[in-house]
Amino acid sequence: MAPKAAKGAKTEPAPPPAGAKPQEDKKDDKEPLDKPQKLVQPKHEVGTRKGCRRYRWELKDSNKEFWLLGHAEVKILSLGCLIAAMILLSSLSVHPILTLIITMEISIFSFFIILYSFAVHRYIPFILWPISDLFNDLFACAFLVGAVVFAVRSRRSMHLHYLLAVILIGVAGVFALIDVCLQRNNFRGKRAKKHKLISPPGKEKEPQQGKGPEPAKPPEPAKGKK
Repeated sequence: MAPKAAKGAKTEPAPPPAGAKPQEDKKDDKEPLDKPQKLVQPKHEVGTRKGCRRYRWELKDSNKEFWLLGHAEVKILSLGCLIAAMILLSSLSVHPILTLIITMEISIFSFFIILYSFAVHRYIPFILWPISDLFNDLFACAFLVGAVVFAVRSRRSMHLHYLLAVILIGVAGVFALIDVCLQRNNFRGKRAKKHKLISPPGKEKEPQQGKGPEPAKPPEPAKGKK
C-alpha cells in the first residue's frame, strides 16, 4: 500500500486544463465595461458645455440665427448704404446734423453686427436684446427719414453726389423698417392668449362641494293607531 501523505504537507494545485483561459484575460474583458461613457450633448441646446466648448456652440448658434432670419443681410445693407452716403457727402459742404446722424447710425449698426457675430449678447442675459434691437430699428428709421426730409428742405439745388447720398440714406431707413418686421419672429409664441385664464402651477381645480346630489333620507317608521 502507498504511504499516506503527511498532515502538514501542502498539496500542489492541479494544472489548469488545456482549453482554459488565464485570469488576466477575464480582467481585460471587464475593463472596458467599467470605463465611464461620454455624455452626449444636445444639438439644439447648450446642455452642460463649459468654457471654449460652450463659446463655440454659442458662436455657431448665434450666427445661424442671425443669418438665417435675415437680420444680418438687412443690417449689412443698411450699413453699406450709410457708408456710401458718408463718402459721397465728404466732398461736399453739408450741414453737420447730416454727418452726425449718419455717423451715429453707422456706429450703432456696427455695434449690433459685432454683437451678434461674436455671440456677445449670449453672455449678457440681463439685457433684452430683441427688444433693444427692435427699438434701435424704429429710432434708426425715424432718424434717417428725418435726415432725408431735412436734407431736401435745406437745399434748393442739389449736386449729383448730394442727391445720391440722400437716396442712399432713405434706402437705409427702408432696410431698418424691414428689420423691424423681421424682429416679429422673435416674439412668436410669447403672447398670452386672450380670454383664457391659466391656473397657477401646482394647484388643480378642487371638486366643488355642496352641489352634489343629496343622500336619500331613510323612511320614517309608521305610527301606531290610538
